[in-house]
This record gives sequence, C-alpha cells and structure tokens, in this order.
Amino acid sequence: MKTKIFCDIADLKTIKSFNKKKIVDGFTTNPSLMRLAGAKNYKDYCLNILKICRAKPISFEVFADEPKEMLRQAMLINKWGKNVYVKIPVVNSKGKFMGSLIRELSSKKIKLNITAVYTFEQVKKVFKSLDKKSKSIISIFAGRMADKGKDPLPIFKKSISLVKKTKNVEILWASTREAYNYLQAKQLRCHIITMPPKIIDQVSSFGKSFNQMTIDTVKGFLIDSKKSQFSL
Repeated sequence: MKTKIFCDIADLKTIKSFNKKKIVDGFTTNPSLMRLAGAKNYKDYCLNILKICRAKPISFEVFADEPKEMLRQAMLINKWGKNVYVKIPVVNSKGKFMGSLIRELSSKKIKLNITAVYTFEQVKKVFKSLDKKSKSIISIFAGRMADKGKDPLPIFKKSISLVKKTKNVEILWASTREAYNYLQAKQLRCHIITMPPKIIDQVSSFGKSFNQMTIDTVKGFLIDSKKSQFSL
C-alpha cells in the first residue's frame, strides 16, 4: 500500500509549485498556516487555492469554537469543491468532544478531516462517530507527541489496525518533523503523511549517493568560507 504524501501549506505560490509535483497527492491547511500566508478573507483565500488545486484533495478547517457555528462553517466549506475535506478539531477550546458534530456531518456524506488527535481513546471515539460509508481522515499529531517525549508509533499501529477493514477511513501522520518520518509512516502502512514543503523536497532526494552528499556538504562549507572571507 502506498503512503500518500500531502503538503502542509497555505502559501499560494508554494501550492502552485508543489501541485505540479507527482510526489504530492494532496494538501492540508489550518487557520495558523492561513494567517502565516497572509490570508485576510478566509473564503476568498480558500477559493484562490482551489483555482490552483482543482483535483487533489485539500483540507480547509473551520475556525469557530461553538458546535453550532462549526456546523454552519462546515456546510459552507463543503460546497467549495468536490476535492475539499472539512477539517474539524476533535475537541473545541473548552475540551468538549465534537462527536455529535462529526456524526451529523459524516451522516451527510461530507468528507471530514478530524484534526488535533493525540490519543488512541480519541481515535476510537472519532471512529465510532463516523459514517463508515463516508470518506474521512483522522489526523494524529505524531511530531508534537514526540516533542513531549511520547513515542507516537504505538498509537499509529493501534489506529491503523482499528480502521483497516473500512476503506473510507484513513489515518494521517501529522506534524511531521523530519524526512525519516515518511519511512516510519510507510513501514506502518499509514494511509497519509502530511509534510511541510522542505521535508517533501528531502524525501524527493531519497536514494542520493552518500558519497555525493559528502562532496555537496564540503562544497557548502567551502562556499560559506569564501563568502565570509575567512583567513588565519
């Protein structure tokens, strides 16, 4: 099974560039990336992204905190394109599980990406809330877990096993920290991994000769030394 690679970015210029790459199977965004990209009007900015990314799946996140407003936003976002997944946080800022909202949207066959997941208990609750006939993604934040000293691999193993009999529910490796995470996700048979552009470029260079890498590294030292005009 192929582990699909999504690009985690909201910058229009970068999306245009990476949308052309065969290695990239889709895109993920979030409100923080939107802000970093300079988005002012959320809908207009997302529609501009969709003018570039017309076919590959892309996730746009609701930014409300109350379930009723999340539902309204989700219904609107869903209308923007057939390739759109609506991102819903597993809980709101008060820690309330969004199970009812997930259940309602999933029952309407709205493609969902449930985000900010950190525990297997959360995965189980989300999975139970999903309509298994509707396409959905469960995004587990591996990198942020590892940042806090927690090994994410056991959670992924259990989560992938949980959903393996359902073709429409996919597990996504999120908050990728290094290129090696792709190999880890691939070994686990994780359905998707989302990565920032820099790490996708690193994965693209897999298989490069280490002898050549040695030469390239030394060349880099030499160039920087000359630019700095070092002398002894």
